[in-house]
Amino acid sequence: MFRATLLVINGANRGSRYEISSVLDVVIGRSVGCNLRLDDSEVSRHHARITHNGTDFVLNDLKSANGTKVNGQSVAERVLANGDSLQFGSSVIAFQLAESHHPPVVSANQIRFIEDGRPLDSSVFAQTVGVNGVNAMPLQGAPKTGLELLYHVAEELVTPVHSLEELLQRILDLTMNAVNADRGCVLLKDPVGVDLTAIAFSRGKSPASDAQQMPVSRSITDYVLHHGTAVRTSDASLDNRFQTGQSIVTAGIREAICAPMRGRSDLLGVFYLDTTTPFDQAMSTGVPMRLNDEHLRTVITVARQAALALESRQFQDAMLKAERFAAMGQTITVLSHHIKNILQGVRGGSYLIRMGLDKEQTDLIRQGSDIVERNQTRIYDLVMDMLSFSKDRVPSLQLADLNKVIGEVSELAAARAAECGVAIEFRKGDDIPTSLFDAEGIHRAVLNIVSNAIDAVDGTDNGAVVLQTGYDKSADMLLVAVSDNGPGIPEDQRNAIFNVFESSKGARGTGIGLPVSRKILREHGGRVRVEGGPGQGTRFVLSWPRGNVTLQDISDLIPREDAISRPTST
Repeated sequence: MFRATLLVINGANRGSRYEISSVLDVVIGRSVGCNLRLDDSEVSRHHARITHNGTDFVLNDLKSANGTKVNGQSVAERVLANGDSLQFGSSVIAFQLAESHHPPVVSANQIRFIEDGRPLDSSVFAQTVGVNGVNAMPLQGAPKTGLELLYHVAEELVTPVHSLEELLQRILDLTMNAVNADRGCVLLKDPVGVDLTAIAFSRGKSPASDAQQMPVSRSITDYVLHHGTAVRTSDASLDNRFQTGQSIVTAGIREAICAPMRGRSDLLGVFYLDTTTPFDQAMSTGVPMRLNDEHLRTVITVARQAALALESRQFQDAMLKAERFAAMGQTITVLSHHIKNILQGVRGGSYLIRMGLDKEQTDLIRQGSDIVERNQTRIYDLVMDMLSFSKDRVPSLQLADLNKVIGEVSELAAARAAECGVAIEFRKGDDIPTSLFDAEGIHRAVLNIVSNAIDAVDGTDNGAVVLQTGYDKSADMLLVAVSDNGPGIPEDQRNAIFNVFESSKGARGTGIGLPVSRKILREHGGRVRVEGGPGQGTRFVLSWPRGNVTLQDISDLIPREDAISRPTST
């Protein structure tokens, strides 16, 4: 079975990852019934499909309104390659083949160092002057192949790949072809110590067996690491140092280029290329040189680009790790605060129960039991909201009656509303068709908003909450509105209320209810809109496309939330 990954790198769903396989077709779109649902108004309900033809993954546009692009070009059908950039509306998705289908990564035992530790003879090497090897050898008069190489390397640096090793391997292969070298490798310094580790490796045109190790001169790599300059051997046979034992000549190395991989502040490793000749042929001076100064300049620049890419990746990884730790710390702090408040309520209720048992007073026992039960409900709601928010989920679609689902929400919230002295009313919409949606998810999303509305008017005179359902036939959208006559939400605070752990209710709120509601609506391809300002009350309008059995692609229509009329009184 073939597997691949779709990673959203731009758009509202940025960071979402979806695993696909050759077994099932994948439909991409805005509809709740799509395998990969994008929260993007420019995406059609059923925008594109990815299938597997037995050999490759194939992308087909489903006559979408705004078209489908691969690597910036509009396509109707396209065979996908690893690293392709797919664009649907304003959403950009990276297509990545599974690791098991990539070329095998180099093993460390494929490289062996030759211990030719004598000092280098300067007559044999052409070396750059300067620390980073960039300013000392200007690229004026660079060969056409060098310019083309730099262009392709730049393209590779911005191509999404699974790993840094794969990126360096692709850059090495391009360099090998342009320079006409026989073998090459990328060696990175160990984070602790000075040892070099092979990250990318290629034999190119070398006739050597894949089972053989590639010899790399220790003296050359040590010189480059120590001096920070690139070197090129002109002819190894001219130096009698290489005539005996484990020498460069006996290992078949005729010429070599080694360039430092210097980032903005540190030397990260070396870029090494060489040519090979049989031993007896290497003894003859009649073999022409294949590596020249132009090749050296090209490899220096490629090594510099690769080092900067490596440094950027390391920086991103470090930032991501730091952000994760920061998020963990914030989450633990906030949850500890909420759990502490709940446990205090449980302890208070337990104290009343214990007092009632000691004094044999039923009223105290009942009062304490009610407090414990309310806090148990708070614990349950907190855990369920955490589970809903912590992972991506596909809505469990089933045929359901919207009026029935929202009616159950109203009945469940009625007891809480009566306890707070708040009037709650449910106004059923007419002619709402039975639809496919996640009834449990919509129930939780609406209940969270209704609970917030009750809290907003708790303690006010004539506090009221109205639930209302509707159906916009022209846009084929289901709608639910929750209105209250509370103090309202200032416009500059409306976005903040959907941030995780943002709560204006103090110890009564967890700050996760509204984010969960919005997440559930987005999973259905819908949205949550907030209306009303200070002194006008607050109105939440939930809207999402009505799912149907056939899930046919239809023209995109702008939903009319005004299909639900605003209550004249609450």
